[in-house]
Amino acid sequence: MKKLIALLIAAMVLVGCSSKPATPSETPAEGGDAPATAQEEVNVGVSIYKFDDNFMTLYRNEIQSYFDELSASGDVKYNVTIQDGKNDQAEQTNQIDNFIAQDYDVLIINLVQSTSAQTVIDKCKEANKPCIFINREPSEDDMKLYDGTDYQGMYTYVGADARQSGRFQGEIIADLENKGDVNGDGTLGYVMVVGDPENVDAKYRTQFSIEQYEESSGLKVEKLDEQRGDWDQAKGQEIVANALTKYGDKVEVVFCNNDGMALGAAQAIEAAGRKVGEDIYLVGVDALPEAIELLTTGGMTGTVLNDHIGQSHTAVDAAVKATKGEKLDPYYWVDYVKVTPENAADYK
Repeated sequence: MKKLIALLIAAMVLVGCSSKPATPSETPAEGGDAPATAQEEVNVGVSIYKFDDNFMTLYRNEIQSYFDELSASGDVKYNVTIQDGKNDQAEQTNQIDNFIAQDYDVLIINLVQSTSAQTVIDKCKEANKPCIFINREPSEDDMKLYDGTDYQGMYTYVGADARQSGRFQGEIIADLENKGDVNGDGTLGYVMVVGDPENVDAKYRTQFSIEQYEESSGLKVEKLDEQRGDWDQAKGQEIVANALTKYGDKVEVVFCNNDGMALGAAQAIEAAGRKVGEDIYLVGVDALPEAIELLTTGGMTGTVLNDHIGQSHTAVDAAVKATKGEKLDPYYWVDYVKVTPENAADYK
């Protein structure tokens, strides 16, 4: 009898040992759903030419927001590092080198100097990293550096055609009842506040605003002053204050390559006792919130929407496409929009 009991106990032990508990991977999720899988991770390196630029602040914040949205709703987690180039090309080049050394999957670059595009493209080519240029357009020659090679389609430019923004500025003034010709002498006396003469956007806005004005208005123009303002509000204020002191009522229109400098110009105009819309006109580019507010209160004549949402989302979409191994087009363009007091409320 004792022998029989011992055999039965041994049999029970063997059965127990052969039955192991289910591992977590074998345990069905509640309700019968399959277990959740970990997100793939993609590292994105972003370098902005300088953080204290009004427009690029909106732009970079929207880049981060859109990547966060994609991470929350998809099967890929995007780890985004955004760094301040501090308006120093050496600093930005160092950031790009670090992104490459740390094996980031894709780079989004807002160049400090457009002329450095070739160096950046060469670095990314050597490391086989996709590169998305934004806001500051490289030269056509730079964009064709690797035509016909295996790197073609791995770098692109996302932006708006600055020629269009310049034309829109010219049209805004030409469409005024008096065509901006305050004194009625048939010649428009103007001051041009330039962002950076080496920047393609600045060149095109400076050139095409005046060409379009002449074409649309049929009037002559007289350039009273043209100064470099480096996209900076304080410099815009200083340049326009000096011009108003020197040329007085001869200044009928102030053209600014961006709204940051136009905000400074507006301060100078007010301090000089001039009134926008009555004895002087002022246009910018970007449609910053502060500029839209000035439009609604009469402090500016017009601006041109530089669509930071459309551009940033297009740049992110291009970066995502590149990380999937898909080829990129050489350019992705986002249209500008004229903004005047009549439609300013739509862009508040």
